[in-house]
Amino acid sequence: MGSRLRGSDGVTRTYLYIYSPMKTLLATLLIALLSGCATGPAIDRTYSAKGQSSRVKFVILHYTAINLPQSIEVLTQQTVSSHYLLTDETFPIVYGLVDETRQSNHAGVSHWKNYTLLNGSSIGIEIVNPGFTETPSGRIWYPFPQAQVDRLIVLLKDIVKRHNIPPENILGHSDIAPQRKQDPGPMFPWFQLARHGLVAWPDAAKVAAARPVYDLLLPDVAWFQARLATFGYALPQTGLLDEATRNVIGAFQMKYRPATIDGTPDAETAALLDALTTPAVKPAA
Repeated sequence: MGSRLRGSDGVTRTYLYIYSPMKTLLATLLIALLSGCATGPAIDRTYSAKGQSSRVKFVILHYTAINLPQSIEVLTQQTVSSHYLLTDETFPIVYGLVDETRQSNHAGVSHWKNYTLLNGSSIGIEIVNPGFTETPSGRIWYPFPQAQVDRLIVLLKDIVKRHNIPPENILGHSDIAPQRKQDPGPMFPWFQLARHGLVAWPDAAKVAAARPVYDLLLPDVAWFQARLATFGYALPQTGLLDEATRNVIGAFQMKYRPATIDGTPDAETAALLDALTTPAVKPAA
């Protein structure tokens, strides 16, 4: 097969085009190879390992401390981020900002039990709430609208089911970073979450039984430090009622006894800790 074409020099030349099946096959293979390079190597998914689990071990709850427009701007345009943002509108919306398969930057320097830097092992949920305001008469904390709490419970149940997260691993930012964070604060309704099986909660009968004991004899600071560490908090075991210890006790109180969050080791706090950290006695066989 050929064609005659006149060149720019005025000379007419004949060009031959030879059809080659081999050349066509090579071109097809080259295109396929280049396409494979663009999408990554071919992976055979015939087998699946039994020894695997979700990377998500924790859910960390935060308040934004700013309004909704500012929350959206900060969480989408700056380094800090979260997997979800729950609005404070009359009909709250849950925005998915980071896919659960990816890490978001919400926890920072953090510790819980044997885990550190929890960004890589957690889902972060930011809840639009002003946090608190400092006034001459003291700090004023802001409540969470019931519609917002109801929407959060639905979201949490879905996350827990998909990732098999135990109640003791749904935490506040103040739990994993008590030396620098207070959110979601003492107005957050942890007990409502506990009623839905989403949060570990002390048995009321155990607390009532232990309270008189600690009213008579309050444990020393070392006892509080040891029990708080057993529960999951990162806390140096100094035996001293230092600022770090007060901050951790205050974080615990915000969650389980928000009426008084002064960080003072008292009988009620001891009874709550006892109920949460004393192993259940198994009945005799």
